[in-house]
Amino acid sequence: MSGVRKSLARVEVALKWDPSAPGSPANDLDIIAAVYAEGDVRGTPEYVVYFDHRAPDGTITLNRDSRTGQGFGFDEVMTLELDRMSERLRRVVVGVVVQSDDGTRTFGDIGGMALRIREGYTDLVAEGPVAGVAGVAAATVAVFTRDAAGAWSLDPAVHGVDAGPEEYLRIMGDTPAAGPS
Repeated sequence: MSGVRKSLARVEVALKWDPSAPGSPANDLDIIAAVYAEGDVRGTPEYVVYFDHRAPDGTITLNRDSRTGQGFGFDEVMTLELDRMSERLRRVVVGVVVQSDDGTRTFGDIGGMALRIREGYTDLVAEGPVAGVAGVAAATVAVFTRDAAGAWSLDPAVHGVDAGPEEYLRIMGDTPAAGPS
């Protein structure tokens, strides 16, 4: 008898945070997803999805994008349709970056941050604070990997990266989270 392993299919990554104090620069965070193909799962991404972008094949969409943190509920929401991705795509790294004009703001400057990762109505990562990244402006919050049988799984470990948004885009694939090497 062979076993059947359930794979992740359609996943939502959601982020919320408090707006800045009146008269202060806006708290602007962004969810970013980088997609890697078989043979180069830590190198150059096939494509990157971030504000005003979506995956060329429509499998990753930024449904909600906030530049201020003002609003009800989650401010940034990204949907990943892992089950629709090409078989040659093996890894998706999801990160969050702080946007600031002078490059000095970090997650520690942003209040009320919380992250949730869910599939349907099931929380894979329950809503909770993004801990351990106060001193940096970029963090990997999830790594999705496809195994040899084609099943997608999640490593939800949060890893802060001492890099600005542009540099983080270049090094996302070299995250310390688990995944194929």
